[in-house]
Amino acid sequence: MAVRCPQPQPRGLPRTGRQSPARAPGPREGFRIRGAARSRGGVVLAAKHPGRPRRRGDAALHAPALPRAAARAAGDHAAGGGVRTIAHVSDLHFGREDPALVAALQEDLKGAAPDLVAVSGDLTQRARRREFEAARDFLQALGMPVLAVPGNHDIPLFDVARRLLRPLDRYRQYIHADDNPFYVDAELAVLGLNTARRTALAGDGRISLPQIEVLRQRFAPLPPGLVRVLVTHHPFVPAPSGPAHTLVGRGLEGLQAAEAAGVDIVLAGHLHRGFTGDVRTHHVAIKRSILVFQAGTAVSTRLRGEPNSYNLILLDPPRLACTVHAWDGQRFRPLAPTRFLKTDDEWRREG
Repeated sequence: MAVRCPQPQPRGLPRTGRQSPARAPGPREGFRIRGAARSRGGVVLAAKHPGRPRRRGDAALHAPALPRAAARAAGDHAAGGGVRTIAHVSDLHFGREDPALVAALQEDLKGAAPDLVAVSGDLTQRARRREFEAARDFLQALGMPVLAVPGNHDIPLFDVARRLLRPLDRYRQYIHADDNPFYVDAELAVLGLNTARRTALAGDGRISLPQIEVLRQRFAPLPPGLVRVLVTHHPFVPAPSGPAHTLVGRGLEGLQAAEAAGVDIVLAGHLHRGFTGDVRTHHVAIKRSILVFQAGTAVSTRLRGEPNSYNLILLDPPRLACTVHAWDGQRFRPLAPTRFLKTDDEWRREG
């Protein structure tokens, strides 16, 4: 999802048609939703599903196509941009949420006023209609640009027919029709990839070969100098401590494509544990620095040894800082930021 939600709407967030996961977007498949997320000149692109008839409640579509959006970003970037802020929120798990934390997170995000809220999956606990309604209402109430990807909990678990035949129907109805959303402005390009799979009963995730092609094509026309961010639900690297867990399938191939595309940061969730690092600590085949920011669970009661939290990422090239905002029982308190400096195409930790 990549859409601004200034007012509540009767059912879901604005719909733009589903993106076929079987192929990368063509040169005229980039569309901006009317009234959708715009942040300092940002353009949200969602792929139109060819042949799907217009449905009642669909947002009106009009094209700047992908190359035009890239050209606009290039022009804006050349003219000079500025600082960008991303709020990285994950694993909301509506259905198992703490209402006090939901209210506190909403207040905190409105105070931070980020340029983009990136939600790395698991918006719901069991993909039930009322849970998606709660997630939609929360995101709409923020009144700011949001980009989200599904998590494994956003696919039904016990409804076998729906899981196999229509796994993301409710996500697409209430959150957004594009499973691989893309956001671009004068300083920032963010791509989300859906790693949730209907056949993975253990909750594991995977990147498909067509999604790797989407990654290449989305970032390829963009000008150098933009900070490039990839958002998935499932992690590419293990936590530095704690129990072992499965990483996203075809993760190395995805990271190799991200490396070639100049991706700077990967945002993920799933573990309910937050940490920062570099993908090269686990993937020695990757030679270029790609930072990893994992987010804990923001508002759910499903804790795994650490408090609820979210990340606030300040981008001021060639520097960036990631600050964890952790719940202390009364509010989300900012911890000491982790700072990085990019020199010679290498992100190095400062301090």
